[in-house]
Amino acid sequence: MAEPTLAAIFGSSATQSATQLTINKNDLAAVGLTASATNTPESLLAAIVALAQINLGELTYDTNLDQSITITDGTDSLVTRNNTTYRQKTKTIDFFKADTSSTFDPDDY
Repeated sequence: MAEPTLAAIFGSSATQSATQLTINKNDLAAVGLTASATNTPESLLAAIVALAQINLGELTYDTNLDQSITITDGTDSLVTRNNTTYRQKTKTIDFFKADTSSTFDPDDY
């Protein structure tokens, strides 16, 4: 199989140039984001991770030797912070590369 595409990870309207990555917020609606001019950076990151997870799961990793990142769900837990209980949603992002260096370099993926 081939390397996951830009559209598969960031949505069908995603584009890139040498200096810019453009992600259309409307593509993130598929994972529950309501696009607005005031989306928080955290909500945008959460939506990007959720959308990428669709095509970077363990199932696709097992069948696609060109995929080098997986995003998987962890176990939910309840945590208390300042006397308020929060549900902690865990997503694990794993990066796989040939064992030639221990340095994290995004260009390796």
